[in-house]
Amino acid sequence: MEILAFILVSIGIIIIPGPNVLVIVSTSIVHGKVRGLQTVAGTSTAMLIQLGIVALCTSWFVTTLVNGFFWLKWLGVIYLFYLGVNHLLAIRSVAKTQISAVGTFQRGFWVSLTNPKTILFFSAFLPQFTTTAISYELQIAALSLIFWFLAVVLDSGYALLAYKLSTILKTKNMPKYQYGVSGVLYLSAGTMLATSKHG
Repeated sequence: MEILAFILVSIGIIIIPGPNVLVIVSTSIVHGKVRGLQTVAGTSTAMLIQLGIVALCTSWFVTTLVNGFFWLKWLGVIYLFYLGVNHLLAIRSVAKTQISAVGTFQRGFWVSLTNPKTILFFSAFLPQFTTTAISYELQIAALSLIFWFLAVVLDSGYALLAYKLSTILKTKNMPKYQYGVSGVLYLSAGTMLATSKHG
């Protein structure tokens, strides 16, 4: 019953759009589902690192680490605003810019990794679903893997849904709309990261 509650709460948390989801959606809209899924691979890899830190380190160390690297968040904010402005400026040109698989992976990875709030969230959220009957470390590892798996599935769903909607709504001026929407999404993601309480 405890694990079911964890899964339901995790799904509720993951489906709420944050910087990761906005970046995934904007990439899928402009560059297609393959690039969108590669962005998911990037955000998921960064999430594994963050979950690993929570699982292997003490809460004191996690808090110290996040507070010590508050500048990481602002690098992420600058990067997201850079992407947003770039995409809005690209509205002038109908030609679609190309981005590599490595580029989309790195985009998702760095946006996810530069959000220190995520580590603090995991360190506060996961322990609530542990019991004294089983090894704490084992429980945290299992909960981390479940949360990570759910995030991969749901984020991939966002990528595929965004791509599907972009093809359904395809018009002559679609490239301009794509860049306009993605530009706004990037700026929104940057704003969300900038206004987060931690960092």
